[in-house]
Amino acid sequence: MNKRYDAIIIGAGIIGAAIALGLARKGKKTLNIDSLPAAGYGSTSGSCAIIRPYYSTIETSAIAHESHLYWSNWSEFLQAEDERGHIKYHAVGCLVAKTDNNQHLRPTMAILDTIGAPYQELDQAQYLARMPIFNLESYTPAKRPDDEGFGEANGKKIGGGVFFPDGGYVSDPQLATHNLQRAAEAQGSSFQFNTKVASIRQQDGRVVGVTLVNGDQIDAPVVVNAAGPHSAKINAMVGAEKDMKITTRALRHEVAHVPSPSGFNFEQQGCVCSDSDIHAYCRPETGNHILIGSEDPDCDDQQWVDPDDYNKDFTDQWRVQALRLAQRIQTLPIPNQAKGVVELYDVTPDWAPIYDKSCVPGYYMAIGTSGNQFKNAPIVSEMMAQLIMACEDGHDHDLEPVVFNLKYSGRAINLGVFSRNRKINPNSTGTVLG
Repeated sequence: MNKRYDAIIIGAGIIGAAIALGLARKGKKTLNIDSLPAAGYGSTSGSCAIIRPYYSTIETSAIAHESHLYWSNWSEFLQAEDERGHIKYHAVGCLVAKTDNNQHLRPTMAILDTIGAPYQELDQAQYLARMPIFNLESYTPAKRPDDEGFGEANGKKIGGGVFFPDGGYVSDPQLATHNLQRAAEAQGSSFQFNTKVASIRQQDGRVVGVTLVNGDQIDAPVVVNAAGPHSAKINAMVGAEKDMKITTRALRHEVAHVPSPSGFNFEQQGCVCSDSDIHAYCRPETGNHILIGSEDPDCDDQQWVDPDDYNKDFTDQWRVQALRLAQRIQTLPIPNQAKGVVELYDVTPDWAPIYDKSCVPGYYMAIGTSGNQFKNAPIVSEMMAQLIMACEDGHDHDLEPVVFNLKYSGRAINLGVFSRNRKINPNSTGTVLG
């Protein structure tokens, strides 16, 4: 006889492991299947794991701000031990530059006022006092190092910044996922690694389980796609894309890892920083280093790839990102040998995730999450569990979207904002900042 579970979750990254915990806490017997050797071993392990409250909509900002409280009380949320220990959340806050490109953060501050999230406006002197290794010169529009005028200030100044105290980062995203795995296992969940799904079986118009590449069949009335950059390929197995207005693609990204400038301990004195003038963000990393990511300016080519066949080596983009940050930190040391991460994002056109049912009964999606949903994993745990349970009990989520109430603030979130058939958010940056 086939093994049988209440739900099979394809993927064991931060989102897949979180969903396992959420369903297990509702009494469901779950199985996560992942092609990699361990939980959080794929794109999750390459995440900068930044926790921040600012997004382009009220709903996404409210969830992100609430997530800060989950990470601040991580052991309380897990309620389970891990032989490797629990992650440390570095609640160092987030510093964002006021620029013409982000409308000097006026829309962002208006949203945070609405949800009651704290922030501090900084004038130019206060901005430099918080990050004395920065300068105030403006370098926009973004260029590449080989372009004429790269690194030359345009004669303007950035207008100070905004500091968001409820934010920070997790330095070990893979361990965070392992923590969730252990918490889910304590509730009866199972995880199966080094295993690939060959097909998703259907009978009488709904899913009934999966078939593995070795021919084994596993039965379940619910299958959840949490496959990260492989999400589109998993959707194709079941025909879920037939009615989707929002789809996902895999995008290759690089993160640079460089030392902190001499005389300044970025690990101890720095924070998460976002700068849309130079189109780069950064955060502290262990060993007094800095991680540098791109905010996707138009002059950089977006590399949409096959998640099973892409270049995993560093390219000149590594140097581009390091040199962009060196415009703001002019004493930044840039090593000759590239270090950092080459990984994939799974993204939708507006970079907001899809947390939804599908046109195939029993098949659910938590996709388009890479790059900016790590922070929300503990809430996604509860949110997806509620959505799945409601739909399996007969609720028509398409007709009347499920409403999820945030635990700390009590704010009601209409989960239709994450629908596969929503309108693309015109206010999105169209980048990892969403």
